[in-house]
Amino acid sequence: MRFEVKVYKSKNRLFTQNSLILPYYILSEFMNMEAVLEILKYLLPSLVVFGTTVFMVHRYFKNEEKYRRQQAVIANQQLITPLRLQAYERAILFLERISPESMIMRINKPGLTSQQLHSELIQSIRSEYEHNLSQQVYLSHGAWEMLKIARGRTIQLINSRAEKVPKDSPSIALSKAILESIVDEEKAPTTDAIFFIKKEISQLFA
Repeated sequence: MRFEVKVYKSKNRLFTQNSLILPYYILSEFMNMEAVLEILKYLLPSLVVFGTTVFMVHRYFKNEEKYRRQQAVIANQQLITPLRLQAYERAILFLERISPESMIMRINKPGLTSQQLHSELIQSIRSEYEHNLSQQVYLSHGAWEMLKIARGRTIQLINSRAEKVPKDSPSIALSKAILESIVDEEKAPTTDAIFFIKKEISQLFA
């Protein structure tokens, strides 16, 4: 009889323990959830503030970097613009100096033969070109190409006229042949290049 009571009590005790475990577990979980929510209540605003701060700082430094780059570009332009303008001026001067009319007036002297004048004209073009080679750094690709084309056409014109004039003839014969060729063409070989460069200057520095 005691054995049965003991078993009954044991079962009852087991029943009582099982009946208490579930509410305790639910209560514990509920309290844990409340604790998590309480933590989140303070944590989420902090995260929002932190994220906003990081965004604003990143944006600030990005704007600062952009501003510094813009200032660097402006500073470079202020430094390079006078050099570019000077290069364009020298390009125009080069083209004016290798213009056949200008060279004939500057180089031709009494007593020279056509062959001597021819040699002096070609040498003058080469010397002027070599003296201005560094200017291509500041000129646009198109401007420098037009300058080279003008140089090539001028040399071609002088050479073609020199072939038709006796080498030992007075230099005035070659001068006349060159000037007549320009009149026939209605423009000097350098005219197009000068027009191109002047137009580019007006677009760059207007």
